[in-house]
Amino acid sequence: MLAAAEGQGLPHVVAKDPDSPYEPGRRSARWVQVDTAAAATAAPAPRPERADRVGRATLSNPAKVLYPLTGTTKADVLEHYLAVAEVMLPHLRDRPVTLVRWPDGVERSSFFEKNVSRHAPRWIRTARVGTPGGRSEKADFPLIDDVEGLAWAANLAALELHVPQWRVGPRGGHQLPDLVVFDLDPGEGTTVVDCARVAERIADRLAEDGLRAYPRTSGGKGLQLYLPVTVARAERTSEFAKALAEELARETPGRVTAVMAKARRRGKVFVDWSQNNPHKTTIASYSLRGRARPTVATPITWDEVRSCRRPDDLVFTASDLPARLAAHGDLLAPLFTEPQRLPRRG
Repeated sequence: MLAAAEGQGLPHVVAKDPDSPYEPGRRSARWVQVDTAAAATAAPAPRPERADRVGRATLSNPAKVLYPLTGTTKADVLEHYLAVAEVMLPHLRDRPVTLVRWPDGVERSSFFEKNVSRHAPRWIRTARVGTPGGRSEKADFPLIDDVEGLAWAANLAALELHVPQWRVGPRGGHQLPDLVVFDLDPGEGTTVVDCARVAERIADRLAEDGLRAYPRTSGGKGLQLYLPVTVARAERTSEFAKALAEELARETPGRVTAVMAKARRRGKVFVDWSQNNPHKTTIASYSLRGRARPTVATPITWDEVRSCRRPDDLVFTASDLPARLAAHGDLLAPLFTEPQRLPRRG
């Protein structure tokens, strides 16, 4: 086999244990790269040139380091968003985006930005949305519908993109929520492993009602479960999520809480049902996070949830995403095609 590979000018052959699963982004002693004689003379693969312009969007200071621990630059951030654009844009489309910007990198201060009317180029579509409790009653939120919009956000060092569970209609009005989210947040003394166990319980409970949820990492410490839904009232999604969260908390009060107070979360998983409030947002799928490393809010399989035994099992960075997309495509694609009706609980 080595001779055949060498004859074709191939520098390496990969040998693997036939029972070893593919683990994207992780090295394994059960997968071994063996060099052929051609490896010594093979020219290194050229690194593709990075674009400093994507359509009407330009990237200034592309070499600026935004993640010092990993050396990840602004150009790398753009590269990530272009790599995931095909699967990410459908999750952003028609949803007002809140930008979280780290202009001097993740080791310095960040700020949330909703109103982009003063600096957004004319070709960025915006939606005027109410902002209760904000500096003004309404703000002009960006709507990111294409790769130019992603590139514009990358240039602003908007590492995180947050969106609500509803979309803007053709005339700019709020549509009813089309998603329910269960945001599982590990309290002090717990990890994403505990979140995974709670996620399994939620999935089982939903299955009893004929509903299916789709899991995703937050890119931080927790997990989120999404259900595509159709409702007649905006409040219906919060009511449903709250009822189920409180039901789980009553059954296992030592492991689950549905109460937001930090003091009540120690040693428990907080099932945050309030993220379904129309004025709240969650991190967008495939968005980077402003952490020490460029972690990503990543769709995962239920097998990955069930097999999670260590926090690192459900940590994915930008470099992991191309292989995951090649293997799975968009695991959250059913959110666009399978709306479900919510039963009453309690």
